[in-house]
Amino acid sequence: MSSLFVIPLASARIPLSKAIRSTICAQCRRSFTANAILSSGHSKWSKIKHQKAATDQKKTAQRGSFAKMMTMYSKMYGPDPNLNSQLASAIATAKKAGMPKAGIDMAIARGQGKSESGASLETATLEVMLAPSVAMVIDIETDNKVRSLSDLRYLVKKHGGTVTPTAFLFTRQGRVVLSHKDNNNNNNDPDDAKGNGTADFDEVMMQALEAGAEDVDKDDDGNVVLWTQPSMTHQVAQDLAKTLDLNIMSSDILWSCTSDKVTVDSAEEVDTLANLLSVVQEYPDVQAVYVNAERGNVSEEAWSAVEEALDS
Repeated sequence: MSSLFVIPLASARIPLSKAIRSTICAQCRRSFTANAILSSGHSKWSKIKHQKAATDQKKTAQRGSFAKMMTMYSKMYGPDPNLNSQLASAIATAKKAGMPKAGIDMAIARGQGKSESGASLETATLEVMLAPSVAMVIDIETDNKVRSLSDLRYLVKKHGGTVTPTAFLFTRQGRVVLSHKDNNNNNNDPDDAKGNGTADFDEVMMQALEAGAEDVDKDDDGNVVLWTQPSMTHQVAQDLAKTLDLNIMSSDILWSCTSDKVTVDSAEEVDTLANLLSVVQEYPDVQAVYVNAERGNVSEEAWSAVEEALDS
């Protein structure tokens, strides 16, 4: 009779999980622990999404700036770039930055009071409030007021805002920004421009006040800033640009705060405000957005998302 090899009963009592672990080295077992890897991947993806959102906001703000410039030149000097050198230059800059042709065509058409399809445009305003008591005014230009207001009310509600009267916290003002044409004058300071085919700041101020401007100032880049009655804004801009040989950088009718601004101290409230501003500015019929908020105890980086989406 052949002998049989018998496994001792004691060895059969070893738990299966212990038996499996005993055959795997400690280094290999550690590779099965996924928590650190998943956490690292999640953190990296969150960072990528944050960077992409910031890039998208900057791109939206840049395209909005190009669109306003083209609309302004189309309104002032006509829609044909062959007869409008300022418009031609603005179009070239927008194309170089990658702005789609549809966006360029729409901006030019708006300058003529038309949609891209040729329909007449009408204006509307949406007033909004969101935490912490931040008032917002949205300027709209559309060929379908009912549709645009309905869409924007939905976006406002979805992003934590409430549609309610806020315009009484603002006043309408015209603002014109003029710069000098002298390309060799790199500091762009009006006080240094005399003798180079442009006027000095004192002359600009005198001429501007005579033309109907209510106030004259300089911005940080040395550009001339004029404040006017809304009805006189574009006329004052054209007259002074021609008389003083200046470039019109912008000519807008703004909503300016009539009282102290609301300080935003919460990072969560800043995120809510920035997100709402971003989606509203992306809506094609929105022309400008104004708020009565100012940076409080939050980082400069967080607040920059708000500033980039504002028209002020």
